[in-house]
Amino acid sequence: MADAVVTVFLEKLLSTLSEETRYVNEFREQFNKLQSDLQFMQCFLKEADRVKRKSNNEILRKVMADLRELIYEAEDILADCQLQSRDDDGRSNGWLTCIYPLNLRFQHKTGKRLREINEKISHIRTNIQAFLGIPLFRQVETNVCDDQMDRWSSPVYDHTQVVGLEGDTRKIKDWLFEAKEGLPAIGIVGMGGLGKTTIALKVFNERDIENHFDRRIWVSVSQTFNEEQIMRSILRNLGDASVGDDRGELLRKINQYLLGKRYLIVMDDVWSKDTAWWSRICAGLPKGKGSSIIITTRILEVAQKMGGVEAKLHFPKFLSKDDSWLLFRNIAFAGNGGRCPNSELEVVGQEIVEKCKGLPLAIKAVAGIMLYKPPRLHEWRKTQERFREELAERDDSVMASLQLSYDELPPYLKSCFLSFSVFPEDCVIAKEQLVHWWIGEGFIPLRNGRSSIEAGEDCFAGLSNRCLVEVVDKTYNKTISTCKIHDMVRDLVIKVADDDAFFRPNGLSSRHLGITSEIKMKQLATNLKLRALLSTTKTAEVNKIASAIATKLDECQYLRVLDLSRSIFEMSLTGLLYHIGSLQHLTYLGLSNTHPLIQLPPSLEKLNNLQILDVSYCQNLKMLPPYIVSLKKLRVLDVSHCGSLDCLPKGLGKLSNLEVLLGFRPARSNQSEGCRISELSNLTRLRTLGLQLACGDEIGDSEVQALENHRELQFLSISCFDSHGSDLSAKVDKLCPPQQLDELCLNFYPGKMSPMWLNPVTLPMLRYLSVSSGNIAEMHKTFWGDDNVVWKIEALKLESLTDLGIEWVKLQEVMPLLQIVNVSWCPQLESFPIEDAGFRGGVWTKEDRRICS
Repeated sequence: MADAVVTVFLEKLLSTLSEETRYVNEFREQFNKLQSDLQFMQCFLKEADRVKRKSNNEILRKVMADLRELIYEAEDILADCQLQSRDDDGRSNGWLTCIYPLNLRFQHKTGKRLREINEKISHIRTNIQAFLGIPLFRQVETNVCDDQMDRWSSPVYDHTQVVGLEGDTRKIKDWLFEAKEGLPAIGIVGMGGLGKTTIALKVFNERDIENHFDRRIWVSVSQTFNEEQIMRSILRNLGDASVGDDRGELLRKINQYLLGKRYLIVMDDVWSKDTAWWSRICAGLPKGKGSSIIITTRILEVAQKMGGVEAKLHFPKFLSKDDSWLLFRNIAFAGNGGRCPNSELEVVGQEIVEKCKGLPLAIKAVAGIMLYKPPRLHEWRKTQERFREELAERDDSVMASLQLSYDELPPYLKSCFLSFSVFPEDCVIAKEQLVHWWIGEGFIPLRNGRSSIEAGEDCFAGLSNRCLVEVVDKTYNKTISTCKIHDMVRDLVIKVADDDAFFRPNGLSSRHLGITSEIKMKQLATNLKLRALLSTTKTAEVNKIASAIATKLDECQYLRVLDLSRSIFEMSLTGLLYHIGSLQHLTYLGLSNTHPLIQLPPSLEKLNNLQILDVSYCQNLKMLPPYIVSLKKLRVLDVSHCGSLDCLPKGLGKLSNLEVLLGFRPARSNQSEGCRISELSNLTRLRTLGLQLACGDEIGDSEVQALENHRELQFLSISCFDSHGSDLSAKVDKLCPPQQLDELCLNFYPGKMSPMWLNPVTLPMLRYLSVSSGNIAEMHKTFWGDDNVVWKIEALKLESLTDLGIEWVKLQEVMPLLQIVNVSWCPQLESFPIEDAGFRGGVWTKEDRRICS
């Protein structure tokens, strides 16, 4: 992926040369030459990568690998130049650095190495051009070289849409409802990419299935699973972390939880023909009550050995021609409501779909490519020809479409896509962790002053719209929160990442690694050029890492990203972090849910490049050190769910680059060293803010305007959990959010009436509203607007509001754009709909107290 490495480096180089020219003054001539050569090479590197893969030519492969390594080294030199140009306070010393005697050795060594890199890259440029048959001085058209941003930079395709599976789901649901005795097993058997998991998931999430079973358990069975992992996964589904139990105790617990219950267990993607492990688990499960098992597998023998009888084996068929075309156009023309704009494109589209042979994964992947193509015939013909070439090489429409999808990614998205390679099979991944990684390593192009978080979200949408990422969980407003990738997508990711030393399965000579309990000493000892080291454990699991491995971290001098979330170390965590200040290039530090983190070490003050600091869910963290306010590059500070944290340090308003601040608890009037809420008025770049309020004196009378001038603020969460005193609701009532707010979450509000500012006049742009817990019994009269002003809210969540009484008809009148209603444990609501997404079905009334969501 030389084009991706070059693109990322050029982004950093151009930024440094234009905004921080004094840092590289001494080496400007060499950096300018490097920039010129690489910009020229950008025009044909993508083609060189493709030719390298197709021809399997070892000479070209080595040339491209050499180029990649040289670019990485140049990037490290650029970063070192920036460090050398700063004093102990993180301020630039400017051109004086270049003549300061102590830096003469660095100056000489760096200048010499840059000249050598330039010479080698010039030689590589000549070799690649000759190999591709490109004349040495040929001018390539500007539009070929432009790194165009995506045509669609936000989610446009609804992943919940399923095509052609109605009959499949109906048959399997009928089998489930028929179950009475024993523990019948239903097998869904078919080749990869046929939609086995999609069918099982659709059945699993159907409302009548949810109502029919007391417990529903989904287990992803990886190819490297073991029996204990399966049992722990089942228990996690039942809400039990089960740390430290042996297999016998785990199975006894499962039996206890399920005894007397009607349950459904889905064992997804089983590979092993040795099913003795399942026989042992199944023997310990309670039988009867209408409980059932669903198995998805590519291997018929596996389904049979796990109890699937012939009468209850389902073999999904290929999609019909009509369903294939429907699925394709729903994605390829998602920006046009799924409608093909003209007959010429339809002819090409139909020809492409025909080559997918009815395989849903292949159709989705190639349709995702076309979504990003302009609706011009010659562009579609060109992609059609590329697809035909891929199919000629491998008679596998799924892998051909996936390879083409990767080839067609913009360079910056290739790096983002390959980041999935470090995660284990079937791992559920938090979108936030991915976005923070991409920002920290500089994968994301920042243009025209865009917010880094916004740019990261757009990159994720680029992969999601192309159907390279599968949605696992969404928030109430259908924003993706967690994801995973299909095992066939992962096969491609692993292969490309291995070839390009982005990540290697053996962990050796990689620039990116995932932290698991199995990580070995030699994986760190041989990776001193490591760029990113991240926690990649599956949901609810914890890393256990040996002390010897932990002490190796500070030797990875070029580490940009370090995420130790959900890790337990044999040595003291404070001791581990004692030398973290030596990682001068670190931009993202994740310590979420690490125990027992009580305080941050003094050495953290040296991390002047730090952009993201996440210490969320550290319940024992008592304070943040005052030096936090000197980390001027911080964009994200997350201290949410830190129950022991009283307040943040005074001077936080100096962090003018902050875009995300979560868990902000203002100092009380008697906490002189704490940050008051008034300091928020200086953080004008904030896009996301989470306030944690407990009592009225955290908001002074002169501080109620602290949020009014936040023009960039899109998301605001106000939580009054564990509040005390009777004046807090009166103070919150005066704390008016900015008008352009897009989403508001109000949790544990102590007042009986909603805040006065919660109305369509004060918040005219609000699209998403969540109100949870608290004492609200009625909405303020301003909430209902007037004849001329109504809400623009599209998604509404009401949860655990036992006293709130609202009539559905009245709410509809003031929220005419409402599309999603998510309601639970609100018994006083009247006539609310049972179904969301268009409000199909019956009506929820006070007499029928079922949960509506």
